[in-house]
Amino acid sequence: MGNPTNDPTPATWQGDAVGLVDAFRSGERSPVEELEATHAAIDASDLNAVCFTDRDAAMTAARNADVSLPFGGVPVGIKELTRVEGWPDTDASVPLKDRIAGHTATMVQRIVERGGAVLAGQTTASEFGGVNLTRTVLHGATHNPWQHGRTPGGSSGGSASAVAGGIFPIATGGDGGGSIRIPAGFTGLVGLKGTFGRIPLGPNTEYGNLTVSTGCMARSVRDTARWFDVSNGHDPTDPLSLPRVDGWERELGSHLEDLRGARVAVVSDWGGAVTSPIMWELLDEAAINLIADCDMTRVDDVDTKVPAMGGAWSISGMISVRSELGDLYPNCADDLTPEMKFGLASTEGKYTEEGRARIERRRSEVNEAMARIFDPASGVDFVITAANPDVAFDAEGPLPSVFGGVEGGMGNNGRLTFPCNLHGNPAISVPAGSVDGLPIGLQIIGRHFSEPLLLDLALTMERNRPWPLVAPK
Repeated sequence: MGNPTNDPTPATWQGDAVGLVDAFRSGERSPVEELEATHAAIDASDLNAVCFTDRDAAMTAARNADVSLPFGGVPVGIKELTRVEGWPDTDASVPLKDRIAGHTATMVQRIVERGGAVLAGQTTASEFGGVNLTRTVLHGATHNPWQHGRTPGGSSGGSASAVAGGIFPIATGGDGGGSIRIPAGFTGLVGLKGTFGRIPLGPNTEYGNLTVSTGCMARSVRDTARWFDVSNGHDPTDPLSLPRVDGWERELGSHLEDLRGARVAVVSDWGGAVTSPIMWELLDEAAINLIADCDMTRVDDVDTKVPAMGGAWSISGMISVRSELGDLYPNCADDLTPEMKFGLASTEGKYTEEGRARIERRRSEVNEAMARIFDPASGVDFVITAANPDVAFDAEGPLPSVFGGVEGGMGNNGRLTFPCNLHGNPAISVPAGSVDGLPIGLQIIGRHFSEPLLLDLALTMERNRPWPLVAPK
């Protein structure tokens, strides 16, 4: 995947990251040239996707780049909620605007040390990663490159916007409730949430409600596979991280035979969500094509209902936010985004012994339901659904309550993605067309540790029905 664009000399690389490394190695482009173009693109962009750059350090890294490494010389965007030592560590929140990170996340360390990437800029995120809308008091609204004025989603919205918008070829993402898959679906990117623990969360690991997985926002399947090649594997600072698995990129396409006969449930209302009928018609067609392409079997006799976490999810998520703010709260309430201000106020004092027990009971119910759905003997191998209930909504918000003309409720926008975070399953959002010029994503969910199969399903879609790697200019 080289440089597919109508402009023969784009300022930044418009292909995928793997293609850029190949261009570095052949001498077609240089890391310094690419970084200069990247910084120029940041300055010229109206997407509001990048909130910080350390240009001197980045240029030093580009000049010394080892292009023999997997991401050697590639300018990478780092999500605002992912720490880089010496960079702002704000959690996208005004009360923490002066905080500086004292360490670098293990994933970022690996992408630099093992991968050779250049840390080219920090991308915007939603405040504390709490909503799938990247609009904060600290930075304002980030825009979707497919249509200015629409959101790229969240919380990895800045990363998605910058990658789909042609600024960075790849960027980090994190997914605690859909924050990789949701923006990937809104912006036409590949977004893989790995099995919980696949990429370490260290150092100084804090687990919160045990839902967060980290990864990347990518233009291609092979970029995603290479990212996991470089960054996966156990680290002692995160005792729940999984053992290393090699060969993600090398083995792409080698599992197609394993997919033959796989049982697939295609579910429009996964997690109790309400999806746009117009969008679902296209996604259902994409699912039918994928099932036929891989010689899988669609089944309709498996109960795919998953209990909703409801208020329990909000209570458990707001605990860590309240902890981060510490003594600054409640005096800082008016400096918070409306969603965070409301969430903190509405869950105040509810994490009691009874509340804790209710959260654990509900999570246990979700785990039992997911285990039943993916039971090897009586369940399915994959669930296919939407990444989002509708196309991208307004960049300034609010979160929509109506989807495709159907009432969905304010909590609707994450129901499609929450179950995988709670149970720890891997899931991937793959570009599957557009509605009114805005991308839509097909979400494929598998059993724990089934990422190689998910990548091959995504690869099949990529080969048979390719998507634009960047938004049209």
